[in-house]
Amino acid sequence: MSKSKTKILLDMYQKMHDALGPMHWWPGETPFEVVIGAILTQNTNWSNVEKAIKNLKAAGKLDPHEIHQLSEADLAELIRPSGFFNVKAKRVKTFINWLFSRYEGDLDYLFDRGLSALREELLSIKGVGPETADSILLYAGNFPTFVIDAYTHRIFSRHGLIPEESSYGEMKDFFEDHLPKDVPLYNEYHALLVNIGKRYCKPKQSCEQCPLKEFL
Repeated sequence: MSKSKTKILLDMYQKMHDALGPMHWWPGETPFEVVIGAILTQNTNWSNVEKAIKNLKAAGKLDPHEIHQLSEADLAELIRPSGFFNVKAKRVKTFINWLFSRYEGDLDYLFDRGLSALREELLSIKGVGPETADSILLYAGNFPTFVIDAYTHRIFSRHGLIPEESSYGEMKDFFEDHLPKDVPLYNEYHALLVNIGKRYCKPKQSCEQCPLKEFL
């Protein structure tokens, strides 16, 4: 390709943005809601997470102190709509217990840490993988860390911009090496890719109406 990868990535972003408009993602009223949503959204769709979040709100439990005091069984029942609710209750409780042991249950205190050190800490928590950690950091903490998911991998490997066998870290480095370190850009870019993946770049491709067709 004659154009630099940075220009290609920014051109792709502009095409998606022009076609789909701003996404205003991640849907969450508070940073803590975003954190819980990032954990609950593993292996399920967002509509199921919304039901679980709604249950937590209705019970007055969408708060670090409330979840810290809640039994794992009661938490599992509240988040049942998210699927794998026993596993996810354990993961949420593990995160909350860590938050209290390290940061007094205070997200502001947590997000005062530097990005690199904090990301390593999050990845040390059982049940928090790279995508969950980066979602927490970008959408709740406003750190410039690019979130990679299955849609991103599918879209960019099909366009020949990354090898199909690329690891999470390699894909993350690709974006962060060729895009400005800008939180709103990373936020919007990821949200647009999710929409492209859901609408057009499915396992069975539907390229004709896709805003990214010209980049194939």
